[in-house]
Amino acid sequence: MPDSLPLYDRVKSFIPPMEWPVFADDIEAILELKRTRNAVILAHNYQTPEIFHGVADIVGDSLALAREAQTVDADVIVLAGVHFMAETAKLLNPNKTVLIPDMGAGCSLADSITAADVRLLRQRYPGVPVITYVNTSAAVKAESDICCTSGNAKKIVESLGVPEVIMIPDEYLAQNIAKETKVKIIAWKGHCEVHERFTAAEIKTLRQDYPGIIVLAHPECPPDVVAEADFAGSTAAMADYVTDKRPRRVVLMTECSMSDNVAAANPATEFIRPCNLCPHMKRITLGNIRTALETMQHAVEIDPAIVEPARRAVERMLAA
Repeated sequence: MPDSLPLYDRVKSFIPPMEWPVFADDIEAILELKRTRNAVILAHNYQTPEIFHGVADIVGDSLALAREAQTVDADVIVLAGVHFMAETAKLLNPNKTVLIPDMGAGCSLADSITAADVRLLRQRYPGVPVITYVNTSAAVKAESDICCTSGNAKKIVESLGVPEVIMIPDEYLAQNIAKETKVKIIAWKGHCEVHERFTAAEIKTLRQDYPGIIVLAHPECPPDVVAEADFAGSTAAMADYVTDKRPRRVVLMTECSMSDNVAAANPATEFIRPCNLCPHMKRITLGNIRTALETMQHAVEIDPAIVEPARRAVERMLAA
């Protein structure tokens, strides 16, 4: 397995040697399929280490993947993430084939709001611009003025130059950003099933059990969790914090695999893991990535009637 064996060094802290051959066969096949299909794999930070470090060409948070999706030199994009991410890649690459290995890889946050809900919000708050988190369907994006991610939400809110905005669908992200800006933010009661489960009490217990621990929280966490943390930011910002600050001991209040992937790049830092798993992200495996490239399924298609307005909302975000 000449191509895959060197990759094991990146993940040996998380995958026992006896398990690696199980992954290696799929990795070898995927590496060859990428060459023959002229394909690239975009993997979100929440993917497991064997995907993140083993077969991905581009990794990052939602913002990074959206930006990189514009520039990939490939005929095929495989999105190792959830469905809304694959839709975003397709919006930005209409002439490329975009595959998602499992059509069931959804998102509780994206499912919390519909295009009809956005239209009702506009009726209730006429003239107030709608900022939509990228963790939404293309149909919801199409009803919006501009998109944002957790990494650029404050910038997007303030870039519009208005006193009031609607920010959907993550209530906690909206509440956390509202504390950082003078712009009034109207929120929607959508939550991420991973981040909503973290509590401030959990952080206090961690500080008692691990004196000196640095706590990093994602802004999809409840506001009291963010207030209790040492730093709050996107998955990319959390990864950068660990790399730049090099804390002796750290905990990431986010999805479990994120800690594994950041730890692989920062072996000197001890990671405490009271993390939560995203069941949707975990539907993506090496096996179904391989199958996707072998069968060219499942190709992501978007209703032509919503493509242009949805793309416009994403591109406006990327240009801001």
